[in-house]
Amino acid sequence: MSSDFVTPAYGRRSLADVVPAVAGALGFPLGMPPSGLVLPDASSYVVFLVDGLGVRLLERYAHAAPYLSSLLASSEAGTAGVPSTTATSLTSFGTGLTPGVHGLVGFTARVPGTNSLLNHLFWDQDVDPLEWQPHPTAFSGLAALGVEVTVINKEEYRGSGLSIASARGAEYVGADKVGERIAAAVAASASSPSLTYLYDSDLDWTGHKWGVASSRWLQQLAMIDAAAEQLRETLPSDRRLVVVADHGMVDSPLESRTDVDEHAELLDGVFLFGGEARFRHLYCRSGAVDDVVATWQATLGDRVDVLTRGDAIARGWFGPVDANVLPRLGDVLVACRGDHGIFSSEKFGYEMTLVGLHGSLTPDEMMIPILVD
Repeated sequence: MSSDFVTPAYGRRSLADVVPAVAGALGFPLGMPPSGLVLPDASSYVVFLVDGLGVRLLERYAHAAPYLSSLLASSEAGTAGVPSTTATSLTSFGTGLTPGVHGLVGFTARVPGTNSLLNHLFWDQDVDPLEWQPHPTAFSGLAALGVEVTVINKEEYRGSGLSIASARGAEYVGADKVGERIAAAVAASASSPSLTYLYDSDLDWTGHKWGVASSRWLQQLAMIDAAAEQLRETLPSDRRLVVVADHGMVDSPLESRTDVDEHAELLDGVFLFGGEARFRHLYCRSGAVDDVVATWQATLGDRVDVLTRGDAIARGWFGPVDANVLPRLGDVLVACRGDHGIFSSEKFGYEMTLVGLHGSLTPDEMMIPILVD
């Protein structure tokens, strides 16, 4: 597994460019800056987003996904944004915006002016998603132009903070079974012009629990592949199918983990410990940033990259950063290399039970398929 970091391809071939590219292919451009991603013209598009299906994983386990892997030769990979995590990616996909603009900058991030973290997957009722992410979505922009836009997802996600932040403006269809989701996608795509967005989280869940090297994950990948092929076979030939992912995943063995609660020096000067195991946001006490950077670098060495907020922004990790988003980013960012993970057994015990992780900038996490059929 390569540890070299991947720069997000914002404006060229990132997940944020997919819906604007679909809009152009439908003949209803959204007025966003031109992207390097160009899709074939059609009057109806179905985008199937498979949570956790990194392109490196698809290449590595092509035997378990013969249909999807057959499309690799005629496609070019894209990238997730930073961090390479679900809430950030799904919001980039639905809005067409980079993380530094839409503001969902990780699994957890600081609520400015407080000592609290917002979990972007489970949300907090005290935080209004319309205020947290105030920009119109790309879905709402297409709907305003007369395109029929439909989101097909599990019923439990209807009305969630993340759904509102990332996918408002589309008609929501709740469908819990694979067959129901395929049928709903076929029905919704019958409208012209239309964009139908189908989301599946089961592969990601399986990877977190059992790891991407597990037989369970391979079986789930085979099921996803069969569902994608069935969807393509059921759709009329004049409707385009695009299969993408929000990020990939790496397995993190016990010997590749650091528990900050066993290294008290790592929390010196840190008043809030956020982000996730592969990509940490460290919110520092006044005047402590340089000491925090030095301590983390000395303790973890080449297992991580430790950057100040300004340096991470200068590297283009988040794209342009709006002023209201700036304090949501850690004063110090820690991105893991290889298969390393940074945990807190006291604050985030559940993360300790996970096998597969994502969030950093390695190719296994960042590189995503953009498969067109």
